[in-house]
Amino acid sequence: MKLTVMDEPPLEFSGGARHIDPRHGITDYGPADATNTAVRTIRVGIVGTPSSIQGLRRWLDTCRQPIAAKDSRLGRLFVPFPGFDTSTGFRSTLVWDSRLERPIRDRDLQRLTDLAPQAAVKAAVELYAAELEVLDEEPGCDVVLIARPEQLPERPAAQVDPDAPWKKARPAEPVDDFRAVLKAVAMRYSRPIQIIRRSTWDPSFIPPGGDKPRLQDLATRAWNLHTALYYKAGGVPWRLPRESTDLDSCYVGVTFYRSGDHTTLETSVAQVFNQRGDGVIVRGAPAKVSHHDKQPHLTENDAHALLTDALGRYRKEHRHLPARVVLHKTSSYTPEEINGFRAAADDADIDTVELLWFPAHDPVRLFRPAAHPPLRGTLFSLDARQHVLYTRGSVPFYGTYPGMYIPTPLPFRMIETESSPEHLAEELLALTKMNWNQTQLDGRQPITLRTADRVGQILRHLGPQDRPQGRYAFYM
Repeated sequence: MKLTVMDEPPLEFSGGARHIDPRHGITDYGPADATNTAVRTIRVGIVGTPSSIQGLRRWLDTCRQPIAAKDSRLGRLFVPFPGFDTSTGFRSTLVWDSRLERPIRDRDLQRLTDLAPQAAVKAAVELYAAELEVLDEEPGCDVVLIARPEQLPERPAAQVDPDAPWKKARPAEPVDDFRAVLKAVAMRYSRPIQIIRRSTWDPSFIPPGGDKPRLQDLATRAWNLHTALYYKAGGVPWRLPRESTDLDSCYVGVTFYRSGDHTTLETSVAQVFNQRGDGVIVRGAPAKVSHHDKQPHLTENDAHALLTDALGRYRKEHRHLPARVVLHKTSSYTPEEINGFRAAADDADIDTVELLWFPAHDPVRLFRPAAHPPLRGTLFSLDARQHVLYTRGSVPFYGTYPGMYIPTPLPFRMIETESSPEHLAEELLALTKMNWNQTQLDGRQPITLRTADRVGQILRHLGPQDRPQGRYAFYM
């Protein structure tokens, strides 16, 4: 056994400047693509009720000016928002146009409350999709904000037997998620969407029949939303640095999700990222659950086709192939899968292929003789193959553990690798920071697996003939 504590990996910002924290880096140096004039102004469309459109616009207009940080002794964790303006921070600004505002009548949304949850989600998606179709014909729109319905009965209660209320309630029927279904429908349009709950811009709002939601502080909400908008409009908030001696690497996440008709077959999805954080989505072939280990696996031919397609999309996007491919997979590797992945790499003349398996659970935990959990970046190697990495934990830069619950480490197994465990752990730690939906530096999963899971939630609502969008921005 061996214990190693990795340094926090830096990120790259404007002019090649580096910082370990996204918010500090953007405030001090600007985004990685600060010279990209195409994202200096972001033209925003909005779909929602008239009051939601007005409220959301008012809040975003206030975000043009600096927002003070939360009053706290943790000054590095709670960072002021510099304002979304061309002279500071992201060096960009939002532009409104009444032609890009598509109101939905309140009474049409009110009717949803009388429907069964499944029917309500379907009807709500149809209302919003109709307005997205109109917006898609309008020139000059970069990203669309969706003011989510406030009274959508999305989750039914468990079913209680009226004749025997003391018995354990039967689980409710599964209900499609509004976010996932709308994003699947929006694949047919050319602009990515950003779904926003009213509580984001109106902290006094209490959902009907619910408790007041627990919100992040105002500056943090502004940071997270504007980072996502900037990326979806085509900007690059930050990158992973790449040394001149590093091989040009690409990372492929492979996970599995149940098809929309809830059949027993699982379908694989792969998603490709390069060291710059550019994401490309690829849908794979059906998979089967093995009787041997109860995990989903691909056939040799399907594994070959999946990696071949992923590399083809990578080459189309970046005009070249990588020298090294690292596969992150949520099930173990069968000999057939290994042979298929190897053959695809050989066909493309890839120098190095490394295979990592990420089990869902691992019983190993570390305890630190202090008031806080183990440090983020702690690598515990059980043997040459089995490793556990704390991607969440105490962060010295923040001076605290910024989570709410006991952190769960990320287990990984080295199946076929050429790199050292420490090098692979450094990469995983860096890839946890490539999530543009949040700006805190301590994500748990590498962006490959996190996005592959999100992609699966959306792709399950597409038919076999539907063509998914290739950009990561459509799924986040």
